[in-house]
Amino acid sequence: MLALRHRIIFIALSIIALSAQAQAPVSTAGTVVMLPADGEVRRANDQATATLMLEEQDKDKSVAASRVNQKMKKGTELVKREDPQAMLKTRGYYTYPIYPDEPQKPTGKPRLPVAWRVGQFLKVVTTNLNSLPKTIAAAQGILALNGLNFSLSDAAAKKLDDERIAVAYKTLSERIGSIARAMGRNPADAVLESLDLEGASERNPAPNFAASPKMMRSAMAEQTAVDEPSFEPGETTLHLQMIGKVRFK
Repeated sequence: MLALRHRIIFIALSIIALSAQAQAPVSTAGTVVMLPADGEVRRANDQATATLMLEEQDKDKSVAASRVNQKMKKGTELVKREDPQAMLKTRGYYTYPIYPDEPQKPTGKPRLPVAWRVGQFLKVVTTNLNSLPKTIAAAQGILALNGLNFSLSDAAAKKLDDERIAVAYKTLSERIGSIARAMGRNPADAVLESLDLEGASERNPAPNFAASPKMMRSAMAEQTAVDEPSFEPGETTLHLQMIGKVRFK
């Protein structure tokens, strides 16, 4: 009887010991955690890039070139007058022949062009968005608007980049605190061993400078008054992902 009682006591103590071991907290010393954190910021676009173009066609190549040169000079002066702070750059200048539509006869003689097409592009970059409709309308009296793109200026993009880094790091710090509390640890025990940045900038696409034949022919009209267009600059979104390697002491 005494032996049975000792056996029962032994089994009970074993059960208690096993239960205590099961409830013992898991050690988190030296635990390494990889934590991702996102940062996303937005800002209204403050810069416009416009592509103006002009094309002339004539049987005489020199005549076509002269008209392009004269009109582009006048159009450039108009843009400078309306927006003195704009940055202007010649984007391209081309001259190519136009041949008759009928197929070449097997005479061995080279085909002769029936006319020449001459054109030029002008790139305009400005942060004066308030005056942009007036500037474009004035230019359209002579030139054609081939492309328009809104974006952030370099200064605004730099500031927004700083902001997205700060937002992402703040999010990471908050997540480290959440993980620490869930593990029953003090956030001060967390050590940030490394930090990887995986940024994805959702910037506006570059403007398309290629002109379609329809656009090019529209630039051949004589100067006329043009009503001001309406533009919506929109906004730019910058996204950044941080991945932190955190080790708990």
